[in-house]
Formats: sequence, structure tokens, C-alpha cells
Amino acid sequence: MRSVAPHRFIPTLLVLLFLMAGLSVMLRSQERVKNPDPHRFDEEIGRFLKWDRQNAVPPEGVLFIGSSSIRGWMTREYFPELPVINRGFGGSHLSDVIFFADQIALPYHPAVVVIYAGDNDIAFGKPAGQVVEDFQTLTKMLQDSLSGVAIIYLPIKPSLARWQMWPEMKKANEQIHRLIQQDSKMYYADTAAPMFMENGELNPTLFIEDGLHLTPAGYRLWSDVLAPVIAEAQGVQKR
Repeated sequence: MRSVAPHRFIPTLLVLLFLMAGLSVMLRSQERVKNPDPHRFDEEIGRFLKWDRQNAVPPEGVLFIGSSSIRGWMTREYFPELPVINRGFGGSHLSDVIFFADQIALPYHPAVVVIYAGDNDIAFGKPAGQVVEDFQTLTKMLQDSLSGVAIIYLPIKPSLARWQMWPEMKKANEQIHRLIQQDSKMYYADTAAPMFMENGELNPTLFIEDGLHLTPAGYRLWSDVLAPVIAEAQGVQKR
């Protein structure tokens, strides 16, 4: 029987080991990270519900929902002509928005929902794929419960504080953008791209001292991008 020198198997073995290692990393990157306990927001959600009991919510409103970038946005000042409802709660993930949607989204029967979430998800260690799946879960819930609702997604923003996470955030944004392009009642308001200067660096004037949250200049930029998208979403068809 013909013998084969052992060293001839070494290159093939190394290639197989490399491929297996790469597959292992890919599979781990797609594993779902356990969501934090949504009940950490019970007190904050309770304040929203108390306000709702004492005040009239505008019909056919424009609902802003998501994390601290929504909470810190003085939406009534930037959009004085719109019936806005702000339900941002800082530190929240998409999973938290899903959990509380039946309390602080669906009962308002908004005509338009503006979503900013996913930033904290990536910072928590969730992969882009999980963010995309949660986005799909949330938007399906909204569309199933709110006939004809228009949904606007604000992409996860690049920031000075979380710059090292930008590649994963960008990946989530790109995948969500592709999904949105397939739905005539969903819109992608690209608030992320204009945050970069011509030299490719982030504009530092858009961030407060923590390098994460927005200054008034940052919110003005976002508002200028979003306003025409809301106007389009309030129309009959997406152009």
C-alpha cells in the first residue's frame, strides 16, 4: 500500500482548523444575548401612564419612542406644528420598547412612529443580527396593531464615546435599511451620515461632554433631516 508523508496533511489540516474557528466566531456573533430585565423601567413607565391618565393624548399623533436620544429631544419645540408624543426612556433597548409597547405605543393609535433604539443594545454586547430581529419584532407588532401606521427608523448614531462599536452599529443600520426599502410604509431617515464632516471624522459640536448624547446642534441636524420624512410619511405613498 502506498504511504503518504504526514507533512502533506498539515496544510489541509490548518485550513480546516481555520475554517472551523471562523465558523465558531460567526455562530457566536449571531447568538442572542440575554435581554436585561425590562422591569428596571417600571417607575419611568409608570410616570408616562400617570401623565396619560391626566392629559389628553393627541389623535393621529407622531410618536417618538426609544432610548435617551429620544428622551432628550425637545420634540415639541423642534416640531411645534406636529401632534408629537415623546416616550423616550434612557438606557432602553429595542427589547424594552417591545415589552412596553402595549402601554406606551399601541394605546395612542399614532399615525406615525419614529424609532431610535439599538444604540444601547450594541453597547451591551448584542450583535447586529439580534438588533435587526428585534426591530422586525417591534415593527410587526406596530403594523399588526395599528392599521396603516407609518414607521420611521433613525439609524444608530456614530458617537465619540462608542466609536469602536460603529462597525457593528453600521452593520445593523445597513440591514435594517434593506428591510425598510421593501415596505412602502416604512422610512429610513438618515440622521447618521450628516454627523460626519468632509474629512470623514465625526463633528464634535454635535455631542455634549460625554461624547454620546446630542447638543442642541445635534438635535437641530436630526430635526432637519427628519422633518421632510415625517411630511412624506403623513402622505399617501412613499415616493
